[in-house]
Amino acid sequence: MLRMGLVVALTSVATVRAEPVTSPRQVDPKPAAKPAKPAPKPTAKPAVKSAAKRPAAKKPVAAAARRADSRFEAPTDATTQPAYRYGTMSADDCEAALRHRKIPFVREPAQRGVFAPVRLTGPLRGVTFRTEDTDAKRATSPYEIGDCRLVLALDDFAEILANNDVVEVRHYSMYRPPEKSWPADKLASRHAGALALDAGRFILKDKTVLDVDKDFNGAIGAKTCGPDAAPWPATDKAKQLRSILCEAVGRHLFNVVLTPNYNPPHKNHFHLEVTAGVKWFLVH
Repeated sequence: MLRMGLVVALTSVATVRAEPVTSPRQVDPKPAAKPAKPAPKPTAKPAVKSAAKRPAAKKPVAAAARRADSRFEAPTDATTQPAYRYGTMSADDCEAALRHRKIPFVREPAQRGVFAPVRLTGPLRGVTFRTEDTDAKRATSPYEIGDCRLVLALDDFAEILANNDVVEVRHYSMYRPPEKSWPADKLASRHAGALALDAGRFILKDKTVLDVDKDFNGAIGAKTCGPDAAPWPATDKAKQLRSILCEAVGRHLFNVVLTPNYNPPHKNHFHLEVTAGVKWFLVH
């Protein structure tokens, strides 16, 4: 049954296309150009070229699973875990939970693909989640819109962050509007459904910055969490980033967690996603 669950999970994640983001920090890895023939055998691997924008599509999880050490879980108590409970909430129940937790938010007008769109108007447990835009642009930016159910998971995540002296998370986006042909009455998943956040930098009280791109110290195909998983080199920043992430993984706050260990398009951020209604959890 676990093998069948893995196939369903990987197929589910692979079928949704990621939308582009225009953030200048986004990385669009491209394969290195092959040398012209004939050519001498290179003494080192060619450098990977990159462009300052997000890729139009991400490689399917199913393909990566053949080369990366992924961690897939379909626990028998999945329905009691936070990501599942949040993902199955109604919009009214979710907003009631936000108000009960005293989370500062406003309800957004209907957005294509989004079940319960909201916008944060303040920090979660003392942790501010924001893009790199100015405050004026953030007030109307679609990238700052999150599905209410994702916000509940982020509020739990903020508890972990606060315990690590994190006061701010700089992210690239939550909502990324689907293509214009997307039916107005059809719900989406991942970023198109405002159910995922791409966290790039974590700023501490003392102004120290934990930068996923510079400090994660992982490798494609390496294990992210669990026994035998560790950054290399194991710097203090790398260990703290790994500790923060793996605590969230262990608490099942998100159904899908993708890291630089997954593939080049994720080299500079953690993809944290609630997948509505599923009873499995995946980390790469």
